[in-house]
Amino acid sequence: MKLKMQLQCPMPTLDFDIITLGHGSGGLLTNKLLDKGVFDLLKNDLLDERHDGAVFPVTTGKMAFSTDSYVISPIFFPGGNIGELAVNGTVNDLAMCGAKAQYLSLSFIIEEGLTMREFWDVLLGIKTAAENAGVFIVTGDTKVVERGKGDKIFINTSGVGMVHPKAQIARSRVNIGDKIIISGYVATHGMAIMSVRQGLEFETDIVSDTTNLNHTVLQLLDVFGEKIHLMSDPTRGGVATVLNELARDTKLGIELHQKAIPVLEDVHGACELLGLDPLYVANEGIFIAVVAPDAADAFLEILQADENGAHAAIIGEVVEAHPRQVIMHSTIGGKRVVNMPVGEQLPRIC
Repeated sequence: MKLKMQLQCPMPTLDFDIITLGHGSGGLLTNKLLDKGVFDLLKNDLLDERHDGAVFPVTTGKMAFSTDSYVISPIFFPGGNIGELAVNGTVNDLAMCGAKAQYLSLSFIIEEGLTMREFWDVLLGIKTAAENAGVFIVTGDTKVVERGKGDKIFINTSGVGMVHPKAQIARSRVNIGDKIIISGYVATHGMAIMSVRQGLEFETDIVSDTTNLNHTVLQLLDVFGEKIHLMSDPTRGGVATVLNELARDTKLGIELHQKAIPVLEDVHGACELLGLDPLYVANEGIFIAVVAPDAADAFLEILQADENGAHAAIIGEVVEAHPRQVIMHSTIGGKRVVNMPVGEQLPRIC
């Protein structure tokens, strides 16, 4: 697995250690919090304007827009934190549209009592992820709520980016015979979170796979363009949800091959321990691609040469049979229906 390095920046000297309601008042304390933290650490020309919005240039073509909110608990977990997750999540949502994220907004809802040390570490996660993805934080907002009215910190990120000129990604382009490719190990993020969740801790070396996928996706679009019919990141609800939604919306069938689905041994063991199916567990650093059959092998070869796709695999195909259903071919030769999950297996994983 990849080793991820976070920037090491000393926390500024402040006259407070804990965030209070006053830091959300919009007055002196708010300005101290933002000046010494957000603005200094995430500094760039557009953010330096300190306006309620940002004005930036665009080129001709199509632009993609996405927004998401992050309420993960705990906010620090093996392999990352809520700040890194918030940047990567929106960057990847734009990548799934065939776009390279360029500018992000960043909004905090902070619970009174969050320590400045915790807030600083979250900011470092944001800075590291933004620099790795090549995006700029250009505007945002900060609110503080009373103790007990939040869970340390919630984050919203919204992002815009230009769509790759060769991208033609749409569910309407999915065809019978298309191959389903996954870019890496499934269920790693969800099991990393579960390993440190209060009341469910268990011994494991599993770390979250959270990372930005935009560079990987853009490389694939350069080569394969319109041969890539659809892309999606299987976050909440996991692989099973993404594929069930695809089958439902296209009115086609999907067949999966269990032996082809990459799962780390530790993750598989953790899922068995907790009675979970890896297909329903959240991911934050992989994507699913639906690719024309004549391009699938070459697509897989290039993806496997990328650091974000070393364990990529063709796991299934789109079929005419059993419309609107996902069918799994098991390792022992049987078949079973992979249904849409009912309820929430893993609350607060992103």
